[in-house]
Amino acid sequence: MLQAGEGTAELTPPLGFELAGFHKPVGKERRITGVRESGRVRALALKLRDASVLILVLDLLSVSAEFSGQVQQAVPLGAAKNSRHRQLRPRQIKLGGATAIILRSNIAKTERWHQERRILMWLTILAASYFLTSAIALADVTLPKIIGSHMVLQQGKPINLWGSADPDETVVVRFGATHASVRADKDGKWRVQLEPQKAGSDPRELKISGKNEIVLTDILVGEVWLCSGQSNMKFPMRATMHKDEEIPKADHPAIRLWQMGKKAEAQPQTHGGDDWVACSQETVQGFSGVAYHFGEALHRELKVPIGLIQSAVDGVSIEPWTPLAGFEKMDSLKNYQEKVRVLTAESRVDPGTPSALYNGMIHPLVPFALRGIIWYQGEWNCFKGDAAIYTDKSDALISGWRKAFGQEDLPFYFVQIGPMAYTEKGWLRKSRTPETLPRFWDAQRACLKSIPKSGMVVITDIFKGGDSLHPPNKRDVGRRLALWALAHDYGRQGLVHSGPLYQSMKIDAGKIILAFDHIGGGLTSSDGKDLAEFMIAGEDRKFVPARAEIKGSAVEVHGPDIPQPVAVRFAWREVPEPNLANKEGLPASPFRTDSW
Repeated sequence: MLQAGEGTAELTPPLGFELAGFHKPVGKERRITGVRESGRVRALALKLRDASVLILVLDLLSVSAEFSGQVQQAVPLGAAKNSRHRQLRPRQIKLGGATAIILRSNIAKTERWHQERRILMWLTILAASYFLTSAIALADVTLPKIIGSHMVLQQGKPINLWGSADPDETVVVRFGATHASVRADKDGKWRVQLEPQKAGSDPRELKISGKNEIVLTDILVGEVWLCSGQSNMKFPMRATMHKDEEIPKADHPAIRLWQMGKKAEAQPQTHGGDDWVACSQETVQGFSGVAYHFGEALHRELKVPIGLIQSAVDGVSIEPWTPLAGFEKMDSLKNYQEKVRVLTAESRVDPGTPSALYNGMIHPLVPFALRGIIWYQGEWNCFKGDAAIYTDKSDALISGWRKAFGQEDLPFYFVQIGPMAYTEKGWLRKSRTPETLPRFWDAQRACLKSIPKSGMVVITDIFKGGDSLHPPNKRDVGRRLALWALAHDYGRQGLVHSGPLYQSMKIDAGKIILAFDHIGGGLTSSDGKDLAEFMIAGEDRKFVPARAEIKGSAVEVHGPDIPQPVAVRFAWREVPEPNLANKEGLPASPFRTDSW
């Protein structure tokens, strides 16, 4: 690590970093050959194939320098005026919060350190003198990647903007008729909050001014949703079932897309992600199919700009997405609290480390104003047999994110994972059983009662067969998520947004009578056949197939060999074929009335 005042800066830029001045990827050819410092100017030498690249990290005013790997600015400073080194072409660049100079020396074609050292020492003195006597700012105002041209800002909520600058530097932000100013703190961090704005499709300009000025263009105001989870959320449009029908219609200038790359970190980060882009046939190809269809449904109904933020990683459990504050809420998750508390900047982490994905892929978005969150995850925790504790883990995630974004009422709508022949394929650990998946479904359903402003989409009807973890019908999943948002967040009164959810039971004359929420226009059999997938048990707790009939707004269940029934289970196997639904075509969730 390279010490930088009170903070630190990584010595090695990430692979693929493009050096300003001669545009050659560092790639696998790089290696550190030495570090020198003069006062508070640090120099880093990288050895390439035939030349030395010299990076001078100038942190005279920046005490929290950080290499993010994204060149934010490259300003030619002119050739170095020295007869022995006249081929040096320095450029000032911005890397995260650090200011640096990148140089290439065509005459340093030897790997011997003593020759490179002379060049480094001379350049260090040159740079220190240049920056101490020039008017060029050492720490320009910078922004996180989530704040950029073409973005959508959340309507009706205070607009949070933040970034870095010199300590005590005054930063002025102007957006239309509203403006605000703030002084950066001792670490060079600043944050302002602008007045809420009304939705509009007219592109606007945002100016952030300090010692430099940043002008962001083509900004819209509308509805912003964070779309996260694992592989089924990440599943791209180009691979979906309806791609040939939907992608040619995907030119929506008022839908904006933003993606965060896979990034596990030991400590909360402030940078990362791609640029905002307008949704088109080209840009939607690699974007989440679920997220796109969700956003397209909202845009079609609301007629306002939609911003979709994708931050998803395949093959991960819920724990790495959960911040420490979420774990701290749940007494049942104390072991995770301890694992996160001991992490330091030097800790080695991977995408399975608790809080690591939150640190790298969610915290860089905080405190961007959102309308809500959609979430599609659970398969990995089902593999682990987490049914008994997944409701608590979901509560920890949701509570932690709401606290981080400063929005305690942030809506959270999730997808109940699909049918899968886990046992048949041998994907579950040996200690698991064919009931592992149904019990996990029940844990997800329990979130609806324990977690305020949550909603669940059921997909047992569209993912039949249980032969793939990634069924390609993402259109219906996204549209069903949109129904929850339209009903709960956009005032669509009377909109049926969920299939039947088990509410209560009573026993009468040898029958169990089941009551449901969300029956819509009435209960029905989706295929016109007798109701399927119902089982009943007596005091011996042995479940057998049962007959079930719709009686008004209820379902009566009975078994000829169970004269005194005590419990019912519905769709309680890995690959069920249930047909109970409401007349709006939304299926009932698997459930059980017992707690055995």
